Amino acid sequence: MSLILSRRDLNFLLYEWLRVEELTSIPRYSEHTRETFDAALDTCEKIATELFATHNKKSDQQEPHFDGETVHIIPEVQTALDAFNAAGLMAAGQDYELGGMQLPLVVEKACFAYFLGANAATAAYPFLTIGNANLLLTYGAPAQIDAFVRPEMEGRFFGTMCLSEPQAGSSLSDITTRAEYEGESPLGQQYRLRGNKMWISGGEHELSENIVHLVLAKIPGPDGKLIPGVSGISLFVVPKYLVNGDGSLGEHNDVVLAGLNHKMGYRGTTNCLLNFGEGVKYRPGDKAGAIGYLVGQPGRGLACMFHMMNEARIGVGLGAAVLGYTGYLHALDYARNRPQGRAIGKGGKDPSSPQVKLIEHADIRRMLLAQKSYTEGALALNLYCAKLVDQERTAQAAGDAVARERATLLLDILTPIAKSWPAQWCLEANNLAIQVHGGYGYTREYNVEQFYRDNRLNPIHEGTHGIQGLDLLGRKVMMKDGTALGIVSETVRAGVIRAFATKDAEIHEYAHTLSTAMGGLTLVTQQLWAAGDSTLTLANASVYLEAFGHIVLAWIWLEQAIEAHAALSANRSNEDEAFYRGKLAAAAYFFKWELPRVTAQLDLLETLDRTTLDMQDVWF
Repeated sequence: MSLILSRRDLNFLLYEWLRVEELTSIPRYSEHTRETFDAALDTCEKIATELFATHNKKSDQQEPHFDGETVHIIPEVQTALDAFNAAGLMAAGQDYELGGMQLPLVVEKACFAYFLGANAATAAYPFLTIGNANLLLTYGAPAQIDAFVRPEMEGRFFGTMCLSEPQAGSSLSDITTRAEYEGESPLGQQYRLRGNKMWISGGEHELSENIVHLVLAKIPGPDGKLIPGVSGISLFVVPKYLVNGDGSLGEHNDVVLAGLNHKMGYRGTTNCLLNFGEGVKYRPGDKAGAIGYLVGQPGRGLACMFHMMNEARIGVGLGAAVLGYTGYLHALDYARNRPQGRAIGKGGKDPSSPQVKLIEHADIRRMLLAQKSYTEGALALNLYCAKLVDQERTAQAAGDAVARERATLLLDILTPIAKSWPAQWCLEANNLAIQVHGGYGYTREYNVEQFYRDNRLNPIHEGTHGIQGLDLLGRKVMMKDGTALGIVSETVRAGVIRAFATKDAEIHEYAHTLSTAMGGLTLVTQQLWAAGDSTLTLANASVYLEAFGHIVLAWIWLEQAIEAHAALSANRSNEDEAFYRGKLAAAAYFFKWELPRVTAQLDLLETLDRTTLDMQDVWF
């Protein structure tokens, strides 16, 4: 059994629940079959297992270091990335014209889950590059696509996103990096950038020929001053090395590594403070300023960057899910093999009786069931979101504006949940995996402590938990007069109707409980916004996010329970029966142990509680 992911579970999610084979009827995916999807999954599992997982611990213990001139990274990282590129995976989801495979996004994400579970730090380099390329394909000029995206798809260039600054953190309206217009160039409007960018993953290394930075900066107004707020923020592509007209590399751009940040997890990914426009090291005879090319329209940088940020948020959720998942599989393997203690009950106190395996203890099974419900549910949610992107593309190609808008709105409202729920609860799964291991789980000799450290970044990464709550309650549920929330309610209702069509009383009970919870959420949402005070409405947005997330995951588990019940009714093999029984047990756990949390949360939100809002600094 793989300790990265369960292929049986992936097959269930892809083929039995999401029915991805139906996508092959669409022209874009018509050359694919289940066999090609399986071949891609096989390839990714093999490379992830043999080349990524094998240096996960080493890259954590021997993290990148900077000697003042060069960043040094263990050689196994380069070997793994070379294999990733040689397999054509950088362009797996891209058009054939770009050298891609045109895989559906849902299949691509299932494939890439293996790399995130095997070695999240090494996987960060190509996955940041893919997000970078996707943004440029959407907003970049043709010349920028030729100069930067095509080499990225070949794995020759890697990419980053440069948003935050030391003084700004998540408050992007406060960035001070400035971009001054210099003239026209074959790659678009050319600017000189000066400023500092902090927390830049993959910002400096020797793993690729070039690094393509996507940088947020402000174009000064007519008075030479930066415009306050976000309206003046623009987006620029700033390469580490300038690119000549024939595609060859030119001189080093005025981008300098100031130092590496040393994080609790993800240690194998370089995390950088970058200085743009020092004008000292690389361009001593020229005026200072890193050369950058405007992407999209001036003042629209944040809107462009949100394309990559939203993609990254779902990527963070997927990464959190699979880090929790691999931790769960490690804990399950340990519990099945570790003898400890004796059964409670008759003969349990006899010291001469043999010890039982950890999994024989009810509390161990409780912790394993919790992990299973969190991680398998989170993985299912993120694959569902990926399929929504495929549905968007399908509807757009068919000219079905209504279906496209529906998929878009549903994806928009689920994005903060797809990011934050796995980041919170799959981290808890890692916590429980350590607990299952007991004292051994807290040692570096076992993998679960690293999984926890790596996953601890994700509640912060790409917008903190609190920011996701503000986004959900402050923006997403109010989109188009609540249309997006209505679509969630319709989607849940459709699942409830399917559940009542089964002949299983327990699934009927789940459906009733979920329907009640969804109704409660809708009512509380209306009450929160009827208060007429946005400060009060948003004071407890994180609680709202958690309640909303649990309701969505309950729907995910209801869907899985319906499929598992149908499969059992079809008299599958004994091995399949065990799998489906496990799905039903995890669904039972979620509905009986997890969904009840929502009642207290909705009750609290309904009171418009002011406790956190009224708390004063001096009272702490």
